[in-house]
Amino acid sequence: MKTDKPAENIYCDESCHLENDHQSVMVQGAIRCPREQATELAAAMRAIKDRHKAKGELKWTKVSASRRAFYHELLGWFFDTPSVKFRAIVVQNKERLNHAAFNEGSHDTFYYKMYFSLLSKILSPDRTYNIYLDIKDTRSRLKLRRLSEVLCCNFYDFTSEMIGHIQNIHSNEAELMQLADFLIGAVAYRQRGLGSNPVKLELIQEIERRLGRKLLYSSPLTESKFNLFVFTPQEANS
Repeated sequence: MKTDKPAENIYCDESCHLENDHQSVMVQGAIRCPREQATELAAAMRAIKDRHKAKGELKWTKVSASRRAFYHELLGWFFDTPSVKFRAIVVQNKERLNHAAFNEGSHDTFYYKMYFSLLSKILSPDRTYNIYLDIKDTRSRLKLRRLSEVLCCNFYDFTSEMIGHIQNIHSNEAELMQLADFLIGAVAYRQRGLGSNPVKLELIQEIERRLGRKLLYSSPLTESKFNLFVFTPQEANS
């Protein structure tokens, strides 16, 4: 639907979102930017990659000492580029989730609640959005349809005027999706208290220095550059 409203792209990713993956922390995050700048911003990321001969997909799991300068330049670019913004939701102590009491007995229900919470603080009826999710598994298409229904119903966007487009893409096809993975990974690493990779710790320290706060706590909703919400579930009933 044609509209004169400002338009944004949102690139979503997640870490340890499965119910029985034996991880205590789950993170969902999103990078957003003005739609008309998306191509230019992706090109800027590719240029940084090229300068450092950083071939392949940017992923937090691949962080190594040999590319230290690349990661630092990338973080500097992110923080110095006002139009690129990040928001993430952290679920601590995932093993305590009581789906029977709070989520109609379903981890999937909780999953969509968290995605709605992630995006509801980003979406505005005064704008239009293209939303992209990383393809994770064979259920990605079903998840996409369900998330679209949840968002449209909660925002009364029955004509899809606000959410004009939502689709799955492969992260290796989208630099800004890769940036979401990278920042989500940093948040998850900090939240889990890991420390075996000194370069990852160095990058987290740089993020915290730029923010002036630690990645362990929620940020004010007014913080739009790097917004973080930390959720701790209630103890499951015995």
